[in-house]
Amino acid sequence: MATTNDIKNGSVLNLDGQLWNVIEFQHVKPGKGGAFVRTKMRNVMSGKVVDKTFNAGTKVEFATVDRRDYQYLYQDGADYVFMDTTDYEQVTVPASVVGDAANFMLENQIVTIAMNEGAALYLDLPASVVLEVTYTEPGLQGDRSTGGTKPATLETGYEIQVPLFLETGTKVKVDTRSGDYLGRVSE
Repeated sequence: MATTNDIKNGSVLNLDGQLWNVIEFQHVKPGKGGAFVRTKMRNVMSGKVVDKTFNAGTKVEFATVDRRDYQYLYQDGADYVFMDTTDYEQVTVPASVVGDAANFMLENQIVTIAMNEGAALYLDLPASVVLEVTYTEPGLQGDRSTGGTKPATLETGYEIQVPLFLETGTKVKVDTRSGDYLGRVSE
């Protein structure tokens, strides 16, 4: 058993039979009273984010989580198939675990999957990915780069807002956390 003093960002705790991923933590030592650890945690299964405070030195159970790089191979019905890049073992991950990451994954892309006792907990994508715009309305005469935005469909089928001057076939950089357009990529 470890204590709350061992908590770090990215730690996975087993509280009341549920797994919680520590997003942020802060060790607080007030002038009066005992020290405590304030955490913000995300439930691994439901995605719910909660704030929880522990007294310093309280015993907590850490879950063993194995994070490895996997290559995305293909979608099989509602599931996604990945291959371990070290031993070439294939693993099937349900769509509920993949979640919004599916909007930014292309075949052969490398992602990090966190596994606990053989079950996939969540996927970590790079902070941004480069995707091609497969459809967007043509820009009109007078459109400026500082103007408004228009919808564009990416090669994964996901739709984002892009500046008016972008055309079909342009490669763009997209933030995987928010789905925002980050810029045009020139080749």
